[in-house]
Amino acid sequence: MLVEQIKTLWNQIDTALSGMRSHMIPDILDILLVAFIVYSVFKLIRETRSMQLAKGLALLGVAYLIVTALKMQASAFILQRIFSDVILVLIILFQPEIRHVLESAGRSRLSRLNFFGERDEQTAEIRGAAIAVSKACSAMSVKQVGALIVFEKETLLGDLAQTGTVVEALATPELICNIFFPNSPLHDGGAIIRGGRIYAAGCVLPLTKNQDLASDLGMRHRAALGMSEESDAMVVVTSEETGSISVALKGELRRGLSEATLREALIDYLTPGTEDKNGVRDNLLKKLLRGRKK
Repeated sequence: MLVEQIKTLWNQIDTALSGMRSHMIPDILDILLVAFIVYSVFKLIRETRSMQLAKGLALLGVAYLIVTALKMQASAFILQRIFSDVILVLIILFQPEIRHVLESAGRSRLSRLNFFGERDEQTAEIRGAAIAVSKACSAMSVKQVGALIVFEKETLLGDLAQTGTVVEALATPELICNIFFPNSPLHDGGAIIRGGRIYAAGCVLPLTKNQDLASDLGMRHRAALGMSEESDAMVVVTSEETGSISVALKGELRRGLSEATLREALIDYLTPGTEDKNGVRDNLLKKLLRGRKK
């Protein structure tokens, strides 16, 4: 009798453990996936204005718990109506961030693994844009026309593009010169180039917070430095006063570049795949320094 009870107990324990083992891996994967999503969302919004929205929603959640505990029916009813459609509310409030996540996924290394020549096509467009910008900057340098051109890389600049006018056009020297032609509607501001195409123009860019800058640096150069400090973009500037061509990258400004040096630097930094090479940025900065001496 005792033996049978022991066997029955052992069978029950074995059955319970088998059930736990069968669900353990999916549960672990589920927890890891949720943790990754929460971490990604927090990382995405922590340095943006959306963080304030998230804090506001969190405060509403705390308020809902309090009024529910105190049985404040009117307040609880209002807050309940808000949180009943929380998914729709989140989509509306965080629409730009959701779009950026999808765009980032589309630009990830995994999405670049394709068999239809998309990467080669993108590389060709970026090279074409680099050549077009170099030619345009050389022409504007001779005429002392001011220009501010931002080459977007991994950090998406959709919020800044919304401060200007969406262009969505192929980058050509003629179009770039027309955008920055004095007194034209879009000349006062920055142009953003995404994936080898002019995405937007007349955009308002953040200024650098660095106070230890040369006194001869104007607003365009300060905006170029500020943009390079807040993103991985490469920013090209032509000076309206001197005609000098400069490049801002990672908070550093290199001035007095030639058309050839600018073209090579843009292609080296922006071509897909160069971010995987060791020492690319060091070699790039050396190239820019050589260009400065010319």
